Amino acid sequence: MREVEYRSHGVPLEDYELTRRDHRRQKESEEIRLAAQRMADEDFAKCQADPAMAEHRRQTFEEVAKLISSFERHDHEIMRWRARLYCGHIVETQAHYSHSDPIAAGAYTKRCPECEVEDLTIVAYEPIGLLGERPEPPQPPPSQLRKRPTRAELEQRVAALEEENKRLRAKPSP
Repeated sequence: MREVEYRSHGVPLEDYELTRRDHRRQKESEEIRLAAQRMADEDFAKCQADPAMAEHRRQTFEEVAKLISSFERHDHEIMRWRARLYCGHIVETQAHYSHSDPIAAGAYTKRCPECEVEDLTIVAYEPIGLLGERPEPPQPPPSQLRKRPTRAELEQRVAALEEENKRLRAKPSP
């Protein structure tokens, strides 16, 4: 696991006051959400008019869903964050440990569980810690832990095997 320097912004979260930049980011987020909804509605109308397109889209979504669900998520790779939303409520969010802050990880907006408003921008954040402890690396099997024999030990072993070979050959067969 590579080392990452996690950043905080607007700490303590409870005392953070919104800035002009925060208001601008929230407004941009709302505009983006509305534009995306318009595009999705237009695309949905096209799919409704063309059953072949709708079927192809459904199959593609199924393949993507299978691919996403096939990835293993390890708790020691997930960083937990406390984040203050534009509405003022503080929530917990998660992101892959390789990101230095939740916004860099793509958690630009969240749904507030308290006031139930969608797409609220994250205005302040602080790292909490990894979701789980990193497991100990597996120990190699005992056979791999043995040291390599010295030349003297190998010569002794060869001599013992030659002696046993001589003894077995001298033994009369039944």
